Amino acid sequence: MIEVVLDTETTGLSVRDGHRIVEIGCVELENRIPTKNFFHCYLNPDRKVSAEALKVHGYTDEFLSNKKKFQDVVDDFLKFIENKNLIIHNASFDMSHLNNELKIVGKKTLNNDLVIDTLEIAREKFPGSQISLDALCKKFRIDNSKREKHSAIIDCELLAKVYINLIDEKEPLLDFSSEKNDEIIKKNQFSKNKFSKIKILPTEEEINLHKAFLKKEIKRNFYN
Repeated sequence: MIEVVLDTETTGLSVRDGHRIVEIGCVELENRIPTKNFFHCYLNPDRKVSAEALKVHGYTDEFLSNKKKFQDVVDDFLKFIENKNLIIHNASFDMSHLNNELKIVGKKTLNNDLVIDTLEIAREKFPGSQISLDALCKKFRIDNSKREKHSAIIDCELLAKVYINLIDEKEPLLDFSSEKNDEIIKKNQFSKNKFSKIKILPTEEEINLHKAFLKKEIKRNFYN
């Protein structure tokens, strides 16, 4: 299973006010474990950063002035996320800004079919509780000390850990048809993103044998 944790930072809250994206961060997950693949860029938004946004992420107009524009990175970005589930916290915000950027450069917009909104998952799981990224990190005891300000790529790394905890998958889901199991387990044990245990799922052969055994036992008990 390949998924992408995605986050953006912008010049302000609403695309209706002409606000643009200044940073895109993406972290790839394979079987819910971060891989070495990521996409990250700062962008020149062709407009000034609002005072409110500057307080949030700290990216000044001067810092962004020599960065690439969205049209320069759009093809690489679309290739990176192609046909992958997108894990986003408060997806409506990021999707509205991404689709606005895509419209500006004449690209097809993204739909929500492949989007998983961790904010919605958290709202259902913890009704009435604080469900910001910082609040969820605290709830799941995830170290977010390096998040002094918002950063798309740092927030993606944190959200990947939050997501795994939200869906109660503190261990990787192993594909027993794959030859990469040993590699996945080893990576899981020695990476900084450790999980507490390995989930061992029965193979199709084991499931069929179990069904045959139950059928035999039921028949034996019925006739005896």
